[in-house]
Amino acid sequence: MEEHMQKEETSNPPEQEGGEMEEQLFDLLIPPGVPRKMIMDIVQKFDVELVTRKERLYFANMEGDERELLAFRGKKEVMEEVQTYLYDELKKFIGE
Repeated sequence: MEEHMQKEETSNPPEQEGGEMEEQLFDLLIPPGVPRKMIMDIVQKFDVELVTRKERLYFANMEGDERELLAFRGKKEVMEEVQTYLYDELKKFIGE
């Protein structure tokens, strides 16, 4: 499975008031066509947020087009679990 996890780009400095470090969040892009039930299942089972991201596409006749894609956002460790879970659920869904 192609790696789709990316660090969230933020304009906030990493240090907040009181000297606390802001936790880095990562996005896992959701491939188009993933069933809504699967997306909602992940949102309920894991500590993630559902967000949208603009991404350029680089395949077929969509070369360079920007599209709004859904993504899960959360801590790196959680996103690694979500990626494995999503991949396994998609394999079951398509019957491999």
